[in-house]
Amino acid sequence: MSQAARRREDTSQSVQLDPALRSNFSVVIPALNESENLPELFRELEATFRGHGLDGEIIFVDDGSTDSSSEIAQREGDRLRRFKLERHRLNLGKTEAFITGVRAAETDWIVLFDADLQHLPEEIPRLLAETQSGYDIVCGRKVGKYEKRLVSGLYNWLSRRLFRVPVRDLNSIKIIRKAILDEIHLRHDWHRFFVVLAHARGYRVGEIDVALHPRRKGASKYGGRSRIFVGFLDLVAVWFLLLFSRKPMLLFGFTGLVLVGLGFLVGVAAIVLRLLGHGFRPLLNLVVLLGVMGVSLFGFGFVAELVATLRAEVDDLRESVSEREKGR
Repeated sequence: MSQAARRREDTSQSVQLDPALRSNFSVVIPALNESENLPELFRELEATFRGHGLDGEIIFVDDGSTDSSSEIAQREGDRLRRFKLERHRLNLGKTEAFITGVRAAETDWIVLFDADLQHLPEEIPRLLAETQSGYDIVCGRKVGKYEKRLVSGLYNWLSRRLFRVPVRDLNSIKIIRKAILDEIHLRHDWHRFFVVLAHARGYRVGEIDVALHPRRKGASKYGGRSRIFVGFLDLVAVWFLLLFSRKPMLLFGFTGLVLVGLGFLVGVAAIVLRLLGHGFRPLLNLVVLLGVMGVSLFGFGFVAELVATLRAEVDDLRESVSEREKGR
């Protein structure tokens, strides 16, 4: 008996799902040049759906593949009752592929699932079952050996410290209520952070352990050492967004006033030294520099406050339009 089959047999008796939930979810699969893994992926998805009585959507998003991923996905997906194929003409990135899949979904729940089979489809009913505990998002915590364990651990530790999220792994298989993604704007490579952004808006987040398996074929397409540095900068950007986007004057205005104050004190010191016969021109240059920087930052704070006000108005307008559409 295969590992997937044993897992199905073990979980089929333990996972209890609401009948409506069995069809009210979409599995979004972003993929780039994963043709080697797709036949096995679709076979295991089909077996999991059949074994657990699931009838959700499968949405495969080809993110600009140059191999035969789209053709194989279409061929394999034709065997499924609810299958959609979405394609990007160019490789846009995992975040954009995820957004494309979410827009195509017609269900209330979205499962983000990778095509490399490092997570088995058998985790899907477990994620669905956990949402019945009242969570809006359920994340999988990777259990097993993997190359980027140190980097991933550091990233997740920083995220817990900065954002106070109650989960230990933000970059793994997960399920999320689709309505959340109508509220959150995800920028490029921000698929790692939508749990953080959702938690900041008060949504409940849960976590379960999921087994991580070695990649069966091919190599990771959404990786690279350069992404470590980019991921760190994105982490700082999200921290700044959550901390200062509503009141940017707290950062820019306060910093500007501090610099102006320092400039004033240095100016007083320069005058005293001059009266004592110890003129020191670099101090005057420092006074000018601190004054210009302080006034500039304070003015930038006013501009940022205007941008924050416009952003709040746009968010209110978007929420109003969304409520009207739901009322129709």
